[in-house]
Amino acid sequence: MIIGLLTLDIFIPEAGSLKSKRFVIRSLKDRLAKFNVSVAEDANNLWQRTTISIVCVTNDTSHLYSTFEKIKNLVLSEASIEVLKMDIELL
Repeated sequence: MIIGLLTLDIFIPEAGSLKSKRFVIRSLKDRLAKFNVSVAEDANNLWQRTTISIVCVTNDTSHLYSTFEKIKNLVLSEASIEVLKMDIELL
């Protein structure tokens, strides 16, 4: 069993409040649900910054990297956020 962790440090320039930040993050989480991964958010009290952790459990390394590549493409194509840092770890 292979466990992969994708960590994204995200900047949301248009977020003027926690409510607007939550709207952007909720939308992103909803779109990530189609990949059958677990998503958690950290740094909940900052208006324009957040950290998203995405976990995928699989038996196939190529499936893991393929899923993370699709997720990275989705996140990078999102106009309302900027990705400051992106890390992949195998656990």
